[in-house]
Amino acid sequence: MARFELKLPKMGESVAEATITNWLKEVGDKIEADEAVLEIATDKVDSEVPSEVSGILVEQLFGKDDLVQVGQTIAIIETEGGETVVTETISVEETVAPAEAVELEKTIETVKETVAGTDFSSSDKFFSPLVKNIAKEENVTLNELENIAGSGKDGRVTKEDILKYIEDRKSGAVQAPKAIEEAPKVIAETPKTEAPKAVEPVAQKSQQAVPVSVNGADEIVEMDRMRKLISGYMTASVQTSAHVQSFIEVDVTNIVKWRDKVKTAFEKREGEKLTFTPIMMEAVAKALKDFPGMNISVDGDYIIKKKNINLGMAAALPNGNLIVPVIKNADQLNLVGMAKAVNDLGNRAKAGKLKPDDTQGGTYTVTNVGTFGSVFGTPIINQPQVGILALGAIRKVPAVIETPEGDFIGIRQKMFLSHSYDHRVVDGALGGSFVKRVAEYLEAFDVDRDF
Repeated sequence: MARFELKLPKMGESVAEATITNWLKEVGDKIEADEAVLEIATDKVDSEVPSEVSGILVEQLFGKDDLVQVGQTIAIIETEGGETVVTETISVEETVAPAEAVELEKTIETVKETVAGTDFSSSDKFFSPLVKNIAKEENVTLNELENIAGSGKDGRVTKEDILKYIEDRKSGAVQAPKAIEEAPKVIAETPKTEAPKAVEPVAQKSQQAVPVSVNGADEIVEMDRMRKLISGYMTASVQTSAHVQSFIEVDVTNIVKWRDKVKTAFEKREGEKLTFTPIMMEAVAKALKDFPGMNISVDGDYIIKKKNINLGMAAALPNGNLIVPVIKNADQLNLVGMAKAVNDLGNRAKAGKLKPDDTQGGTYTVTNVGTFGSVFGTPIINQPQVGILALGAIRKVPAVIETPEGDFIGIRQKMFLSHSYDHRVVDGALGGSFVKRVAEYLEAFDVDRDF
């Protein structure tokens, strides 16, 4: 029998790690080639890891919710044959020096042991199994762990962070927080009629760990992983950017008439449905070329001017969550190419088939709030971008129509564009001029154009 090492595959240039969300196969289960073994999640998308061979799953090297680096072996599959099979994915030894590799292999073995003792489930922060294990062995409380300033991605506490904290604690450079540790004693010595302030942190933690309905008719449901991520992204964006909005009403009567005229022929020739979204995206891409100051990112005190125009397209998932796949080099696509890109990303988003790279590299985002009947909205900027455009619902409204013979009232198809932008680097003149240019492109749409 041969042993096949199933490794975490490469998922894109900017993706270095993923979290195991579910094992689809258990030890002892038979696995066919190309059959999914487990489900993983990055910061943006969920996906499955298939097996490259047929065999029996004999070992799981990581558990649910563990964070795994690209190239790490996550499972062992026993196959027919005489030699151990190693995948082409970069192994631990290929990514670090020999001495470091030995140390890392020992670390992986340590992480595989069950982490007992301290209950980390009540924490809103993510801690890797290694950090949890070190905390258990060194008697670092959850309160201490949550107060360590992490140097890892998104402020995560790394191995170096916790080891430095332990060293500083032993030398007396830092002291462990005492408020929560002493809380039980305070509760014991305080009459029941009193509510000392020292008890408040304990009460808060208790409510997070064990949600309690205020009455029997209420239902409390924990956020899923993606909703927690979205919540964090939205809060961080509002805290990071100075949001300001500009609104403009657009007459899209010509676009509506043109689409009604060509949509059947378009679908017959291209095999794709023609929605309003690619038409809007085309106008946004043109406007970004006219106003490159909107196609930027902010990094501290520096402004990064983006060379490529990569349009994010906010899409609602069947479970109600939101994801933003990206149309790369949108300014280089004609209307047919834009329609194919929009439909492809939208369909794969609904089916949960997006790849990590599909959500990376966006430079500006468009969201269609009109899909749900909203006339306009005030969208939150998708960091680290500096602008986002909301498309309102298209409605028939009475409007003043100017002609050489005079003005008269007529029925027109109109919609609102809502532009949110980061006032730290985008002033009202630029933000307003940009959305006005989008409107001008839409209103000047050629009804005689081909598709």
